[in-house]
Amino acid sequence: MRRFSVIDSIIITRIKIEGGICTMTQDKMDMFLITNSKLFPPAKMAVIKERLTALDDSKLTILSSIDYKDPITLLLVSLFLGALGIDRFMLGDTGMGILKLLTGGVCGILTIIDWFTIFNKTKEYNFAKFMEIA
Repeated sequence: MRRFSVIDSIIITRIKIEGGICTMTQDKMDMFLITNSKLFPPAKMAVIKERLTALDDSKLTILSSIDYKDPITLLLVSLFLGALGIDRFMLGDTGMGILKLLTGGVCGILTIIDWFTIFNKTKEYNFAKFMEIA
């Protein structure tokens, strides 16, 4: 049984890439999906996979370096500081953040609504950031 050296594995990888099978991109794509799947809506994962397969390595590196918002962190911010609109400011929704800040979360009503919707809004925000690059 023959053992492969580092040079042999480089040659085999090069043959695979030249033959149209780019395993490095597939591995990077799988790593991106495993690492960031909790940050995106489950219904949009098919679109994300489709976009990732069409990307080259440089775009995939850019997508991996984006600072996505964690839905659990924003939920905690919404629970404790939601009446001040900080959760909306973090999502880039400045208008609603100012409204919540000036009205105390519209007397608490919008704050309570955000407790139940901020998780999905964060995932949609991350998906929109992904789609801007991809």
